[in-house]
Amino acid sequence: MPGSLDLVVEFPASVEQIHSAFSDENYWRARLASFGGSTTLTSLIVQADGTVFVATRQDLRRHALPKMIAKAFPGDLLILRKETWRPIGDRRVSGEVIVSAPGALGSGRADAVLAPTQDGSRLRFIATIEVKVPLVGGKIESYIGGQLAEQIHAMQRFTTAWITQK
Repeated sequence: MPGSLDLVVEFPASVEQIHSAFSDENYWRARLASFGGSTTLTSLIVQADGTVFVATRQDLRRHALPKMIAKAFPGDLLILRKETWRPIGDRRVSGEVIVSAPGALGSGRADAVLAPTQDGSRLRFIATIEVKVPLVGGKIESYIGGQLAEQIHAMQRFTTAWITQK
């Protein structure tokens, strides 16, 4: 059974400010650099209607993986991530994140909605993580879910600081 994550984070920034950051290549390069450097931006497309398509690639060397994951996957791990952020009206933005690990029998998908609040905005993030590895798949899904929650909070802090400094 796939693991899941339902998380809400608050931003002091407006939906428009966050969406503008997500549309900015400098934001993505700075954000990825701040999280350790093994992830690269492979594509950023901003359409006239405000839809943002982002693709990243993360190369994880086997020696740097947690032991539980390194045992399940015998080689280096490649993580491909595609994000779409689309204005949907009423000052809201929907997000879709698709993560794949070619050859690793794992994938993830998340749906998000960024909506205004009285003091800024709120991002609700609902994710499903599936690792098809007998016996340890559930443990790996739980580990990835915990890491994902940490990454979302780190993204919130980074985005808030980036908007403030701009």
